[in-house]
Amino acid sequence: MAKSKAYENYVDWVRDAHAMEKQAETMLTKMADRLEHYPRLRERITQHITETQDQQRLVESVLDRLDKSSSVIKDTAGKMSAMTQAFGGMFASDEVIKGGISGYVFEHFEIACYDTLIVAAEAVGDLEGAQVFRRIKVQEEEMAKWLAENLPAVTKKFLSLVDSSDLDASH
Repeated sequence: MAKSKAYENYVDWVRDAHAMEKQAETMLTKMADRLEHYPRLRERITQHITETQDQQRLVESVLDRLDKSSSVIKDTAGKMSAMTQAFGGMFASDEVIKGGISGYVFEHFEIACYDTLIVAAEAVGDLEGAQVFRRIKVQEEEMAKWLAENLPAVTKKFLSLVDSSDLDASH
């Protein structure tokens, strides 16, 4: 593969994807750790944490093949952003709802990033990378679909717990 400006952008975007997956793992872990009254949501998030860790390894494999490393600065910035977001949500009385909405939005952000990476990988001749990103994109689409289908039930349960219990319905 030629070391063109397009190629350098592609490599930067792969590094960004690695940082994004690190951020996703942090956000998902913080949320899963706090979900007490929503076992189906906790189970699906825990499954997606495992998928996210695999996605990190897949993105790292693309970086290794390109002979580039992930950006420590981007990874650290992503983790800090995720921790701040998770910490801020801990004090919201509707943490589970806001976390679910944020998760849904973040999944679509990831889908858009992988759409871009697929096109970029193909444009610079990294067909193996394009295949990796297609595989990851499917998992992100499945998680977004699950959230879309299940957030209404989570919302109903939250509202039910808020009105009928002394329990902390926020998580």
